[in-house]
Amino acid sequence: MPPHHSLFLNPPKLVGNMALCPLRTNFKGPAPQDTSDFDIVDEGIYYFKSNIFFKNYEIKSEADRTLIYITLFISECIKKLQKCTSQKQGHKEMHTLGLKKYPIPGEPGFPLNALYAKPSRGEEDTMRTYLQQIRQETALRMCEQVIDSETDKPSKWWTCFVKRKFLEMSLSPAGQ
Repeated sequence: MPPHHSLFLNPPKLVGNMALCPLRTNFKGPAPQDTSDFDIVDEGIYYFKSNIFFKNYEIKSEADRTLIYITLFISECIKKLQKCTSQKQGHKEMHTLGLKKYPIPGEPGFPLNALYAKPSRGEEDTMRTYLQQIRQETALRMCEQVIDSETDKPSKWWTCFVKRKFLEMSLSPAGQ
């Protein structure tokens, strides 16, 4: 079975070689507002459990790069959420993770520099704010997915993926 690729084949705009896909979010940023029931973050969450097992991933569109980033960020979210003892603590952890300083393509420390083009000088701020917008929205949705509202504990059906690495990569530096 091949990995799942993004369904968003005609993005309205590119930043570097990454698609600037519409988002259904209240966080400020350059992403176009999405009014549908299924956006790129939903797609990343939906395909996470099947895509996480792949060590190779053929990029078929620019939106696949956005999907790769979201998949790797979901892994980071699960690492943080598995240690949370309540939904309130999970929201705090996800808020912090969403706002944490991170490198963008082309900067040292970005683990996917081989797959992503460095944005032009004019696009750097757009890329940084778009990735932050994705991180914040993904973190918020992952907290709702992973922490069970009835038991106030992380779901074992999500935390069982904490040791898996998509493409054998991680967004966090080694040792963290």
